[in-house]
Amino acid sequence: MSQKSKLEYIWLDGFKPTQSLRSKTMVRRDFKGNLDECPMWSFDGSSTQQADGNDSDCLLKPVAIFPDPDRSNGFLVMTEVLNADGSPHATNGRATIDDDDNDFWFGFEQEYFLIDPLTNLPLGFPDNGYPEPQGQYYCSVGAKNTFGRECIEEHLDQCLEAGINVEGINAEVATGQWEYQIFAKGAKNAGDQVWVARYLAERNAEKYGLAIDLHPKPVKGDWNGSGMHANFSNEVMRTSGDEKIFNKICEEFGKNISKHIDVYGADNDQRLTGLHETQSIDKFSYGVSDRGASIRIPIGTVEDGWKGRLEDRRPASNGDPYKIASVIVSTTKAAL
Repeated sequence: MSQKSKLEYIWLDGFKPTQSLRSKTMVRRDFKGNLDECPMWSFDGSSTQQADGNDSDCLLKPVAIFPDPDRSNGFLVMTEVLNADGSPHATNGRATIDDDDNDFWFGFEQEYFLIDPLTNLPLGFPDNGYPEPQGQYYCSVGAKNTFGRECIEEHLDQCLEAGINVEGINAEVATGQWEYQIFAKGAKNAGDQVWVARYLAERNAEKYGLAIDLHPKPVKGDWNGSGMHANFSNEVMRTSGDEKIFNKICEEFGKNISKHIDVYGADNDQRLTGLHETQSIDKFSYGVSDRGASIRIPIGTVEDGWKGRLEDRRPASNGDPYKIASVIVSTTKAAL
């Protein structure tokens, strides 16, 4: 008897200003787990704001595959959306990457909130009023300060089982806020891994009756927002040992504020206010160990003789990692 496998095709829809994840399952016989075995597939684009009802077929082009940690003989297939004629759909951010240089290494720090759908509040918020002010929640332990750990730990295990390069997790500054970090080489690979990790987070949270909120400022007031800090380097940065190189890159980023902010996530102005460890959205600054700067130069880079990485702290938690990585590559190369 032939073995059957479940392939979960994952894609980004056409919702604005922030795209949502969609997925559907294909059953294949005698599937060996290779990307080139995954066929193109169609879907109803009129139901995802990607086509009109009288011309509704869109195509899913498989671009990356991961073992599915939740399914026996299952696989997660990240796809790009194409038009019926095979051209990239307007919502296809991955296809806009012109320079997919594996010389560029990325470390994305994905922050997010766990939300109780019954109250529409982060875990740890009482039904009425507010919890204790932030301060004791960051990297916290204990039931008075930490909320949703079981869900978070399961998501970490799932990412590791899927082969995603998760390098760590921690509770974040606000109540019910968490973070995981993903390392990858190349803009497309980095984007694939972040999106599949987001998918797993959403699907896993379903089991706990929770929602994942990627909005950069879901709780107004004196609470930290959520970002997706982008750590990056290339061979020059990792080997030059020259402070001037890092300053030159930062200065080039400062000349292109709107180019970056335009793809760093919707509603980011609510987060980038100059408060809560951010620089204002219309300003640019950089500095060593400065978490209130647009770009932080990690102390490790300095101590290693100006060899290492930079951290762009402006990307929002809901930003598209494909577009973020792409613009970082182009601006860095322009500086060098």
